[in-house]
Amino acid sequence: MVDCIECGGELSLYDDIEAGEILDCSTCGAELEVLEVDPVEVDKAPELQQDWGE
Repeated sequence: MVDCIECGGELSLYDDIEAGEILDCSTCGAELEVLEVDPVEVDKAPELQQDWGE
C-alpha cells in the first residue's frame, strides 16, 4: 500500500509493480507514476504533451 500524494487515500499495489507504471487513485482520480519499488515511492505522473505533428 502507498498513500496518494494528492488526497492521502490508500492505493493498492500489485505484487509485480514496476518503476514507471502509472497508477490511478480511485479516491481523487490523480495519475501517479511509480518512481521506486523498494520502498514504493510515487509522484505525480507527467502530463502528456501534444506534438501537433512537429
